[in-house]
Amino acid sequence: MLTPRKQPRQQRSRETVSAILEAAAQLFQRYGYAGTTTNKIAERAGVSIGSLYQYFPNKDSLLVALAEHYLAESTEQVARVFARAAEQRPSLPELLTGLVGCVADLHTDRPALHRLLFDQAPRTPGLVARFRQAEQRIAVALAGELRRLGAGGPEPGISALLAVQGIEAQLHGALLDPPAGRDTAAHLDAVIDLWHRALSPDR
Repeated sequence: MLTPRKQPRQQRSRETVSAILEAAAQLFQRYGYAGTTTNKIAERAGVSIGSLYQYFPNKDSLLVALAEHYLAESTEQVARVFARAAEQRPSLPELLTGLVGCVADLHTDRPALHRLLFDQAPRTPGLVARFRQAEQRIAVALAGELRRLGAGGPEPGISALLAVQGIEAQLHGALLDPPAGRDTAAHLDAVIDLWHRALSPDR
């Protein structure tokens, strides 16, 4: 009779951490920071509270880990936009439509969690450094496309960084705290038009 092979400890640890983070994401999204406890997270994840504390000493450490995870996932999603652009060579409006649409989707997936991470996740030096690295990575990719299109003015690198920062800020406010009566689709179109005019080679 064959004995089931045990999972390596490292793999079990990864799976435990993933389960804890997903449980935390679900509960923070539904109940907010105050309404979520580490005991509830452990119960939802199917682990003991001792196991949770082995990886995360408190709620704030869970918020930081979720913010890092979200940042990594978001960066990869945006990177796919530029990977497609490298193959399809879109026009500037098409490129901006893809980029703005991707960032909008990231903001509207679990919006309450996104707002919580933005407002309450501790700004640790490591998290801030990862955010800046992600921002620079996306800006470099955008600058490459701007150079291909002859867009972005005399310094496409600076223009790209300003666009990345601006699009993030504009969509964050529009989608997580939308003005009363404001049509979201119209706001996205306005952001696309704004950056098209700012980056267009014939402006």
